[in-house]
Amino acid sequence: MNNSMKLSLSTEISKSNNVGIVSHLNPDGDNIGSILALGISLEKLGKTVTILKSDYVPNDLLFLPYVNKIIKVEDDLKFDILFVLDSSDPERLGDNKRYLSNSGIVVNIDHHISNTNFGNINIVDSKASSTSEIIFKLIEELELPLDENVATCIYAGISTDTGRFMYENVTSSTHIIVSKLLDTGIDAYYINKKLYQNRSLERTKLFIEVVGTTKLLCDNKVSIAKVTLENLSKTNAKPEDSDGIVEFLRDTETVEVSVLLKEITTSLTRVSIRTKDYVDANKICSHFGGGGHLRAAGCTIEKSIDESENLIIEVIKNYI
Repeated sequence: MNNSMKLSLSTEISKSNNVGIVSHLNPDGDNIGSILALGISLEKLGKTVTILKSDYVPNDLLFLPYVNKIIKVEDDLKFDILFVLDSSDPERLGDNKRYLSNSGIVVNIDHHISNTNFGNINIVDSKASSTSEIIFKLIEELELPLDENVATCIYAGISTDTGRFMYENVTSSTHIIVSKLLDTGIDAYYINKKLYQNRSLERTKLFIEVVGTTKLLCDNKVSIAKVTLENLSKTNAKPEDSDGIVEFLRDTETVEVSVLLKEITTSLTRVSIRTKDYVDANKICSHFGGGGHLRAAGCTIEKSIDESENLIIEVIKNYI
C-alpha cells in the first residue's frame, strides 16, 4: 500500500463511525478470518462495526473469536465506510451487494488476480498469500489494534488459504507475518486442531460417498467428482461439508486438474478447480465468468450438474 493510499484510507477510517464489513457467498477460512480480524480491530478502535454474512459460516470456523458478530439482516443498512474483503467482484457478494450503493466509501481488499477493482479504494495484491495477509499489513501500517483474537483470525485465514502453508503463494513475508502472530500469544496448535482435526461424521460420510464415484480422465490427469443433492440428503451433510475433497483428489500422483461440481439446484452448479503444475485454474473458470488464482479457482454454471460436467471437461481438454 503506497503512502497516498495509506493516508486516504487512514483519513476515511478516522472520520467514519458506522463501519460495515461484508463476506462473500460460500465463504472460506480466508474470508471469515479476514472479516473478523478487521472487524475486531476496528471495534477496539472505537468504531461501530457491523459484519454481514452472505449465507453461512462454515462449521469448522465457528471456534473463531467473536464469530457470533457475523450476522445477516434484512434491513438496508447504510455505512460511512464499507469493507469488502476477499471478493473479486460485486456478484460474489450475493445479497450483500446492495450495501455497495448504501455506503459513503467502498474499500475493496483482495488478493485474487481476477479482481475488478470495483471500490472507491482498491487494495488488491495478487502476490499476497491471502486477504488475511493483506489485512495484517493494513493493521500494522495503519497502527490499528492487534491482539490475540485478531491474530487468531488472521492466522486461520492465512493457514487455510495457503493449504497449511504449502502453496506457491507462500513467501518469506508470509512466514514473517506468522511469526508476529505467534508473538501475540495465539495457540497455533489449538487453531490447527480445530481447522483440520475436527471433521464431522457427516463430512466423512460425504467424503467417502463422493470420492468413491470419482472419474479419472485424460490419462488420469483430470479428476472429476460430483456432490449431488442426493449425496447431501443421504449423508445428512451440508454443502460446505464437501470442502477438502477437490484438494484430496488433486494430490493424486497423476492428477494435474481436479474438479469438484456441487449441485446447488437442478439447474445451477458450483464448480471448484485445483491444479498442480502447469494448468491455470483461473483461465478455465474465466470461460464461465468465474476466476480466482493460478492453482485454485471457481465458477458457477447455470446448467444441471451433468451438463456442467460436460462443459468443464471440454474446456479442460484445451489446457491439459
